This record gives sequence, C-alpha cells and structure tokens, in this order.
Amino acid sequence: MRENRFGVWSMPFLMAPALNRDVKSSGGLAKGASEMSDSNRLLSGALILFGAIFFLVYPLAMVWPAGWAWHEGSPAGNDYFLMIVGIYATLGAFLIRAARDPQANASLIWFTVWSSVVHAVVMAYEAIRSPGQTGHLMGDVPALLLVAVVLGLLMSRANADTALA
Repeated sequence: MRENRFGVWSMPFLMAPALNRDVKSSGGLAKGASEMSDSNRLLSGALILFGAIFFLVYPLAMVWPAGWAWHEGSPAGNDYFLMIVGIYATLGAFLIRAARDPQANASLIWFTVWSSVVHAVVMAYEAIRSPGQTGHLMGDVPALLLVAVVLGLLMSRANADTALA
C-alpha cells in the first residue's frame, strides 16, 4: 500500500487507470498514459464494480443466508463456503486489476462470463431440485447471470470498437 497525493492509502496493483493515473498539472495525461475508449471505460467500471462485489460474498451470506449460502448455520462453519469466498475474493481482485486494460485480460473476463453462466445454471437446477434452497433463485443465481450478461455485452462491444479502430 502507498499514500497517494491526496493522503489516501491505496493498493496500486488493484487500481484501474482512471483511478490511479498521475495527471500533469497542465491537465494532460501523464507520460505513457493513453485515452481509454468509452466502451472500455464502461467495461472497466463494470470490472471494478463486480470485482468489489465478489469481495462481499461472505457479508451477503451473513445478511441473507437463504440467497447466498447453501448450508445451515454460520457461513464460517462450512468448509466449502469458505473455499467459495476465497475463490470469489481472488477473482474479484483480478477483475479489478483487469480494469486497467480489459483487452489484455480478455481471457479472464470471458472465463468470468462463462463460469458465471455455468455456476448459475447448476445452482438454479439444485435450487429447483431442493425445495429448501429456492431463495437462491432470487439471490446468487440472478446475480451471476447479471455478471455474465453485463460483462459479455460490454466485452463484445469493446471488441467491436477495437475491430473498427
């Protein structure tokens, strides 16, 4: 961590360019910085947002266990759940980092899209099959599908803009 010019501590390896860019006093971009297209800016914002939300899996399970946890009792009382929290927190950190240059991290973003679809489909099947788990159909299932749709559309749009340029 380091202190930036505003006296705020930050983790620079997690910050997106728009949040971590040194701007010259003349108002221009710092040497080596480049303009980001509007579609990449939207994609970067979505990556930061979803990356931050992935850090919130544990608190979401504490507040609304029927929508986010697949077991009885405390989230910390289940080994699989702590593994899922660890995996999603790690993915969240890498999504935030990918916001710096989405095109260079396309495979990670597409992995997030397709793994979210697969995870949501399996969870939806299990929630329908297990009567006590239907809360997931209003919790983590639609949340994962939202992640997949938003990142998939924004990534496709960014790819189209890159092809046109």
